[in-house]
This record gives sequence, structure tokens and C-alpha cells, in this order.
Amino acid sequence: MAKAFTELVGTFFFLTVIALSGGASVFAPLAIGLALTAMIYMGGHISGGHYNPAVSFGVFLRRKLSATDLVVYWAAQLAAAILAFTIAYLMTGRSAGIHPGAGVQVLRAVAVETVFTAALVVVILNVAFTKATEGNSYFAVAIGFTIAAAIFVGGPISGGAYNPAVGIGATLGSVLFAGGGWSDLWIYIVGPLAGSAIGVGINYVQGALGHAS
Repeated sequence: MAKAFTELVGTFFFLTVIALSGGASVFAPLAIGLALTAMIYMGGHISGGHYNPAVSFGVFLRRKLSATDLVVYWAAQLAAAILAFTIAYLMTGRSAGIHPGAGVQVLRAVAVETVFTAALVVVILNVAFTKATEGNSYFAVAIGFTIAAAIFVGGPISGGAYNPAVGIGATLGSVLFAGGGWSDLWIYIVGPLAGSAIGVGINYVQGALGHAS
């Protein structure tokens, strides 16, 4: 129960920063990366500090999370996402949703979501779920920097979610409060989950080549 509650709380605060940032500032990716870093330090020792269904999926595929916990984590993360984007709308009166950049082809957006989620999962598995780096103090910083860099360079192309909870929360908020649609939602589910599986594959190859896991 403590793990699920921690995922709920951490995901809520992390996604509230995302929802309020709205891409309005060039410093938004840094704020998001710092928020993720802080929330991982807050809850990493309790739940692992996933705050992202794609991350939980990768940890599950690497056999470091049970199927039951995966479902519980997903439920907590999605509930937190809906709450975060709803509260952000009540605070600002805005709910822009999430979409690829203007003129960006859908497959390019999916590719960006896939590639950078793979990078995120590789970093997480290597700094937070590997025996060789067990107990280190930098894991949250490495993860936060990864997501900040991914949003800086990939955000203008795909929207920079790398997290199905962000896609679902932002899209649902747009549908409920701004008359938006569902057409782009699949990008932020398929891309991150595919990227997560690829990241797990990379981590597995690292292990097979001699890196302790």
C-alpha cells in the first residue's frame, strides 16, 4: 500500500509541474527534470520512484516488479495524472493537451517518443536497478537530467511526454475542458511502451556482455 501511495503522490507532484509548465518557458524542461529528481529522492526508496507507466513496464519486463504491482502502479500513476491535469486546469484555466509539433509527421513523433523513452529506461535500469550501482546517491540526478535533455531536444518534435500517464492526463484534460480530441493519444502510449521494451533489451545485452544486473 505504501508503494502505491508513493507512486500516486510522486506522480501527482511531478505531473503537476508538467501540466503547469505548458512549454511556456525555455526553462520548462529543466523545471520538469528537477521535479522528477526531487520526487525520485522522495519516493525511490519506497516504490522505486517510477511515476511513469513505461518505466514500470520496463522494470516489470526486467523481472524486478511483479505483474500485480505493475497493475497497481499503473492505476496509481493514471489516477495521479488525471488529478494533476485537472488541478492544473483549475489553477490556470488552460488545458492545451499534448500534440506533435506543427507540421511534424506522426511517425517522427512516435520515433522521438520511442528513442528517448528507451534512453530513460536504460539509464534507470543501470543507475537504480543494477547491483554494480546499488546504493548510489546520484541515481535521481541522472534520471532527472535524462528527462530534461529529452524534453529540450525532443519536445518540439513529439510534444516530449515519454510517459503514457502524461499523454492520458493531458489528453483527457483537453477533451474535458477545451473540446480537444483523442487522435494523438496513441503516440504517447505506443511510443513510450515500445521504447521501454527497447531499453530493457539494451540493458539485457549489457548484462549478457558482462555488466552485472
